[in-house]
Amino acid sequence: MAVLLTALAAGALALAYSAQQRVKVLEAELVRRQQDTTLAAGEARALARQAETASREVAAKMALLEARVAETAMHRSQFEDLLQSMARSRDENVLADVEAAVRVAQQQSAITGSAEPLLLVLRQAEERLARYAQPRLERVRRAIAQDLERTRAAGSTDLSVLASRLDDVMRQIDELPLLVVPQHPAARRSTASVSPAAEAGTGAAPAAASAPAAAKAASTPAPAEPGGELIGSLRQAWQRLTAQAWNETRALLRVTRIDDPQAMFIAPEQAYFLRENVKLRLLNARLALLSRQFDVAQSDLRASQAALERYFDRSVRRTTVAMEALRQVIVQARTVTLPRPDATLAAIAAASAGR
Repeated sequence: MAVLLTALAAGALALAYSAQQRVKVLEAELVRRQQDTTLAAGEARALARQAETASREVAAKMALLEARVAETAMHRSQFEDLLQSMARSRDENVLADVEAAVRVAQQQSAITGSAEPLLLVLRQAEERLARYAQPRLERVRRAIAQDLERTRAAGSTDLSVLASRLDDVMRQIDELPLLVVPQHPAARRSTASVSPAAEAGTGAAPAAASAPAAAKAASTPAPAEPGGELIGSLRQAWQRLTAQAWNETRALLRVTRIDDPQAMFIAPEQAYFLRENVKLRLLNARLALLSRQFDVAQSDLRASQAALERYFDRSVRRTTVAMEALRQVIVQARTVTLPRPDATLAAIAAASAGR
């Protein structure tokens, strides 16, 4: 038993010793691992501090970036608003310019009675909007084209041209020959106002009168006497004198056909008052045309035309030209209702209101 106990004790001691050695090894391993863990924890704390610092810097940078992004977005929105306002203001300026030009042209057309100012402004406005190429103003451009076609289709009276024609006729009144005032053949031949038939008639008489004298002088034989040359020269001088006297005698008598008997009752001294009366009629017609009183103008123009046909020589070309100009003025002097650009103004109002 003692041996057994001793063996058991020795075994127990050996186990205890081995257990103690193992415990020491474990303690040393635990201490080493604890030291490693402490070092790792320190490093982790340092890394955590660095990470925290970095995260703070990143957060600051993110906040700065967010602020800059917000500022950029705000600037972008402001820039877009500015662009839109500029585009709207440009459209509004274009519409305002077109509307003002159309209204001024409408007033000018109403004053002058001519559609040319309105046609010119509408054509320029259409070309400007076509170059602008803005979809928002396409409706306005179509309305302008519609009013342009309506204005072109409507006939218009150009009062300035009619007034200029009346001025030309008034300037010619003093030069037009009257039926009761005969004109000298030489004067008719020297001017281009006479008709070709009158020129032929007036120029044929001296030629016919001088031709026999020239033929007779050419057929006369030269005298054989010493004084024959003197006698021949005297004979030729006498023949020229008699031919000239005959031509002047024929010029004293002029046969003119007067269809209207009233033209014969005007004395030559009253020709001045007749011409002045016709010019006053034409002047009144011109003033009536400029004031757009077409009825009064038609009355004065027809009275002037009747005076030209009754008292003036219609065989002269200048008289026929003046009568033709007066007839054209009578035909064109009429009341014309100019179309109003209502479609253009309505489209401009709608575009300005944003509809």
